[in-house]
Amino acid sequence: MTVVAIRHIHFEDLGTLEPLLRERGHAVRYIDATVDDLAGLDARAPDLLVMLGGPIGAFDDSVHPFLAAELDLVGRRLAARRPLLGICLGAQLIARALGARVYPLGVKEIGFGTIDLTAQGRSSALAALADVPVLHWHGDQFDIPPGAVRLAGTAVGRNQAFSLGAQVLGLQFHLEADTSLIERWLVGHACELGAAGIDPRDLRRRAREVHLPLAAASRAVFSAWLDGLADHRAG
Repeated sequence: MTVVAIRHIHFEDLGTLEPLLRERGHAVRYIDATVDDLAGLDARAPDLLVMLGGPIGAFDDSVHPFLAAELDLVGRRLAARRPLLGICLGAQLIARALGARVYPLGVKEIGFGTIDLTAQGRSSALAALADVPVLHWHGDQFDIPPGAVRLAGTAVGRNQAFSLGAQVLGLQFHLEADTSLIERWLVGHACELGAAGIDPRDLRRRAREVHLPLAAASRAVFSAWLDGLADHRAG
């Protein structure tokens, strides 16, 4: 199985998902959305395409023109009905490609907190996240795309996850984040934290507290979702 991950900023990578993929024998390749040729990428070829996060909006293509090529890639992937995972910005791009609205939340949702799983979420791959704090780091939100299933929300952002069949999963939160490397996030997003009045020392402390349960839950969720893809292919 080949996995292609579209990355926007170096430290927002596959995180805890990458070693799981490699353990399963999957080859992982990163593509930099800001400089690489996305138009020339075969949207059907990878067994799994992952759209990662980044500190820009999914609707900012007038400022960051490469986003148009990303939206086109996502649209081609969706049309091919091939497995697609979106995280934060990546999930917003999938939602937008599916015709849903993506817009400013009005506040920054940054920090560790639990999500409220819907009934469908509790019976999905996300079930292991019940009562486990995940990393939130966003200021925008997506509406649930037509035909998709809402899986989770929070008091701040109602729409935190959706699925479209077995093939497509969108996560607003950073389930992939390796909290042992939180310092990269604290430095890389220092200006955003300062503007939002968030003390990085609080995030650092919480990262240490949630590291073990979050890592275990992340592995359980991604394992269950990958197993579901395998079952879907076999069926």
